[in-house]
This record gives sequence, structure tokens and C-alpha cells, in this order.
Amino acid sequence: MCRNIKTLYNFDPPATDDEIHAAALQYVRKISGFAGPSAANEAAFHRAVEDVQMASARLLSSLVTAAPPKNREIEAAKTHSRARRK
Repeated sequence: MCRNIKTLYNFDPPATDDEIHAAALQYVRKISGFAGPSAANEAAFHRAVEDVQMASARLLSSLVTAAPPKNREIEAAKTHSRARRK
């Protein structure tokens, strides 16, 4: 999985449309091998991003958990701490 795609589920506040779009874009870039599509592939590329974004939003809204929501700042600090140790 692409390391740039962050977990979006169970955060307070919930993931925004922009965050879901960014994750969808990273996913499509990863599986297509294109950072940006050629003119010939542009429509298919953007359609795929939109499809993945819609599926991701649907998934995130359907999931249930009994766990308390995670705090974005605390999770970001953990990520930075792990990166510094490497």
C-alpha cells in the first residue's frame, strides 16, 4: 500500500472530502504508475479518482466501531516520532 495514504476512519472530526479525494488520488497514481496522466488517459484517470473517492466515502460512512475516535494531533505526533526514530 502507498505509504502516503493515511488512515481516515474513526477520527474526530471525521475525514473531509478533500482528505478522501487526496487518498483516492494517491491510490490511483500508485496503481496506474502515473503521477499525472497523459492527455489520452486523462479522462480515465480522473474518472478512476472519482470512483475511488465515492467508494471510499461510502465505506467510511458505513463502518461502525465501539472504539473512541482518535485525535488527529496525537496520531500525527506518533507518526512524526516514528519517522524521527528511523
